[in-house]
Amino acid sequence: MNIVITSSGWLLLFFLLVILLLLLARPFFRYMVKIISNNVLSLVLTDKYTQNVAELLPSLKRFSVLNTLELSLRAEKGKVITRPLGSPKHFLGLENLMFSPHQMTKLSLPESNPIDMSVTIGPKAAKPLTIKIPLMISAMAYGLAMSDQAKIALARAATALETATCSGEGPLLPEEQEIATRHVLQIARWSWGARTDEQITAAAMLEVQMGQGADMGSVLIDAKELAGRARVLGGLTTGQPAVALPAPPGVQKLEDWPAFMQKLRQKAAGIPIALKLMATDNLEEDLAIAVNLGFDAVVLDGAQGGSHASTPIKQDDFGIPTLHALVRAKRYLTGHPVSLIIAGGFFTPGQCLKALALGADAVYLATIPLFALVHGQIEKVTPWEPLTTLIYYDSPSKTKLDIDKAATCVENAFKSMVLEMEEAMRALGKASLTELGPDDLVALDSVTAEVTGVKYVFRQQAAQSAVPAAAAFPGSSNANPPAKQQAAPAEPPPAKPLKNTAAKPVPQDKPAKAFYLKSVKKPVQLTRKLGMAWETLTRYLRSKP
Repeated sequence: MNIVITSSGWLLLFFLLVILLLLLARPFFRYMVKIISNNVLSLVLTDKYTQNVAELLPSLKRFSVLNTLELSLRAEKGKVITRPLGSPKHFLGLENLMFSPHQMTKLSLPESNPIDMSVTIGPKAAKPLTIKIPLMISAMAYGLAMSDQAKIALARAATALETATCSGEGPLLPEEQEIATRHVLQIARWSWGARTDEQITAAAMLEVQMGQGADMGSVLIDAKELAGRARVLGGLTTGQPAVALPAPPGVQKLEDWPAFMQKLRQKAAGIPIALKLMATDNLEEDLAIAVNLGFDAVVLDGAQGGSHASTPIKQDDFGIPTLHALVRAKRYLTGHPVSLIIAGGFFTPGQCLKALALGADAVYLATIPLFALVHGQIEKVTPWEPLTTLIYYDSPSKTKLDIDKAATCVENAFKSMVLEMEEAMRALGKASLTELGPDDLVALDSVTAEVTGVKYVFRQQAAQSAVPAAAAFPGSSNANPPAKQQAAPAEPPPAKPLKNTAAKPVPQDKPAKAFYLKSVKKPVQLTRKLGMAWETLTRYLRSKP
């Protein structure tokens, strides 16, 4: 008797075999996981601490993963290491500032109401720079950081947004300046940093770079790290390293600044000249010199500022936070026709609008457009390479970047942020950025209030200082005439001191006293009563045979 198995029979046997394997695989897998986990757990819980892998737990709590990584990088070659994208440290920022709109005393604006978000930089210059939105694309250097493709995409986005983009401190990419209608040219601290007369003539603003939030001072880049077209545009010979100078070419000592500025002013032919600084505690001294030299604008980059690659010590241990720098600079520059552009640690529309409310004329953004460039394209390099390899000059993956898509994504990101800021402006009842100010903010903590000068949210007499109904609605029949307004209630008599002088005194005002009784005293009394009841019950149960 012959048994013939057809193709359908083989298929059935295959499915049965798969089902059998699945049924057997689960208990086998669970058994193996149990064996392995038990062995690992036994080793962790019984091995000597100094020979136990668990020693990493307390070690990493005092010596972080980042510290371990950077120590390993230093130990590998014994050279200076450079960290991308700025410091991971957290500083006092804008998070504890909140917008405080009026609701019953002032109505918000309708959705159809246009909002004027335009900004003029360097109003005293013969040819001031006017941008449609208060957000600008910050300095990202060609060759030293960004690729040709990335810089071209940024220029296209800036032109579409009618805002400015900055060349950065690297060699100037000609295509970038040709595309960008509002191009900010950095006078940088490199051998090529003086720029040519043609490059200066084509710019909308000049920016003399002395420092930035995550970097300043001299540095040397090996010849092999800056190759190709950027080396040619930078005027470097074969094998010549790129060296950052203490100041732009033409400034060898402090006494050279007046002559330098006079010559640069002649070349600028009326366009604004800005000074870019790392924000430090010597801020007022630097600003005084900037004002005396006739700079039209100041760019301040706080300690939260990023960088393509700079040393951890400059990122973590130099400068002051952006918020402190902004407030101090605004106070000093009040009365001077000098525009203030702030940078360093701005990632949301709310943060940008708060900075504008505190007195900044515009906000420089770098991290936002950098990540927007690669939106929708990261799958080209991940998971084996970081997404920034799509936009860095020294990356072989830079040619994979779709320039048109990258430019559109940057444009969309900025548009979205501005639309959100406009919505907030309508809610505040403001039709123009010129109407926005510190009075539109409230601080949630006393430190932020002290630093910014913004009113603190907790004010004991806030209720008594409220606007009377008669003042808000003079035509209301329910409003009391001003002459008949009741006097403010007298201060309550001071409470008697507690018998226990070591205890904290009860707050004197009635709302705070009620809060104390409800939230502190009564819960403590209830806890004591529950404890006594538990103790009584325990004694009773122990006495039972």
